[in-house]
Amino acid sequence: MKRILILESNEAFAGELAALFTKEGYDVCGVSADGAEGLKLLESASPAIVVMSLLLKTCDGFTVMEEARKSGKKADFIVMGNFTDDKIINRAIELGARYYLMKPVSAELVEERVAEILSDLSPKTEKFERRRAGSLDERISNIFISIGIPPHIKGYNYLREGIKMAVNDPHIINNVTKGLYPIIGERFQTSASKVERAIRHAIEVAWNRGRVDAVNAIFGARVYIGTEKPTNSEFIALVADKLILESMV
Repeated sequence: MKRILILESNEAFAGELAALFTKEGYDVCGVSADGAEGLKLLESASPAIVVMSLLLKTCDGFTVMEEARKSGKKADFIVMGNFTDDKIINRAIELGARYYLMKPVSAELVEERVAEILSDLSPKTEKFERRRAGSLDERISNIFISIGIPPHIKGYNYLREGIKMAVNDPHIINNVTKGLYPIIGERFQTSASKVERAIRHAIEVAWNRGRVDAVNAIFGARVYIGTEKPTNSEFIALVADKLILESMV
């Protein structure tokens, strides 16, 4: 049985989470709205997953993650918050958050994300495939948030679709002009040329925001420097390769 620790300042939502996790067969080893108490529970109960709000009493979620890292605790964190600021989201991810979920969020979605982290199901099962698809969307969105690609521009959805296609079929990256762009265009009822331009614009937005360091941090190497930026196909391939390698670990 997997142990779950819930640190949530909203008492009603904390109770809803605890009830759902218990119903789904998890061991809820603690529920608290206090960050300091959460650290004690983290030490004594050794949960596999900590579902946590950033806003807590005594000390905030950032402090909880920082102290957990210092003490060598291996728990995975799912962080929830109302913050849309890139710096706050990036900080949560840097400290080890597997997911950053924007509030309001349903208890069911939180449980799905926990299940994705803990699942040891065969990838052949339908349940796994549904969760894997949701997980892939979430992981791509987290990368986009980190490097500053805003969700309101058209290129955001086109780029996400292209990355998902490249994860499922890496060879398509060798045929973006006649393969990838037209397929995305069909799905979004637009032209291949508009897809290409919108994706290029999305990448340029990140670079114009000076997020090169964030890009290099995500990919674990100094991939780009200064104003240098990747082509559409290079960027799609880079993100897809990262996601494929992560899924093999």
